Amino acid sequence: MASPAAKFIFFLSLLTRLFLFAPSLCFLAAAADPVPAPWPHQFHSILFMNRSGKLEMIDLWYDWPKGRNFNIIQHQLGKLTYDLEWNNGTSFIYTLDQNRECKVLNFEVGILRPNWLDGATYLGRRYVDGFLCNLWEKVEFIWYYEDVVSRRPVSWVFLQSGAAAHVMTFEVGSVLEDQKWQAPLYCFQKTKKESLLLESVANVGSHGGLIRGPI
Repeated sequence: MASPAAKFIFFLSLLTRLFLFAPSLCFLAAAADPVPAPWPHQFHSILFMNRSGKLEMIDLWYDWPKGRNFNIIQHQLGKLTYDLEWNNGTSFIYTLDQNRECKVLNFEVGILRPNWLDGATYLGRRYVDGFLCNLWEKVEFIWYYEDVVSRRPVSWVFLQSGAAAHVMTFEVGSVLEDQKWQAPLYCFQKTKKESLLLESVANVGSHGGLIRGPI
C-alpha cells in the first residue's frame, strides 16, 4: 500500500502532465470549425433580393412538416408573383391579376431539407450587412452567412449568378394558413392543347431567392 507521500508525489505528477498538455488540448478544441444551424422546420422570413441590379422583395414561408415552401415575390415596380413549391417536386408559379398567368415546374427533387447545409465548407468569419457572420460554401454553388451570436441566417449568395438574398426578418415557428397554399383554379383548367408549361430543371437551382433541392 502506497504511503501518503507517494500518493502526493503521484498526484503532483498527474497535475504537471495536465498543465503541460492543456494548451494543446485547448488548441484542438478551438480548431474545430463551427457548423451551420439547421433551419427551423417552420419559419417566415422577409428577404431583399438583388439579382445583379434587379430588385425583389420576397415573402418566404417554409413549412417542412407539410412538405411545402412559398415565395411571394414583389418585383420592383412590377408584378407580384407567387411561387408555390411542394415536396413532390411540383411548383406553381402564378399571378393573381386579371392576366391569370400560371406555369408549372417539375423538379426531380422536393424542397430543401432543414439540414441542407450539412457538409458545407467553413470559410471563416466575415462582416455582412453589419453583422459578424460565419460563412460556409456548399458545393461551389452558394455562400451562406449566419450571424455568429444569434445563429440566424443573414444572407446567401448564388455564386454562378451573383444573386444575393438579404434576410430582413426571421420568425421561427410562424405558419401560413392552409387555405393560402392553394394554387388558383385556372392553373388546373387548361385544355390539353393549352397545357401548362412544363419545364425540366436541374436538381440544384435557385428560384425566388430560396435554393431548390437537397444540395
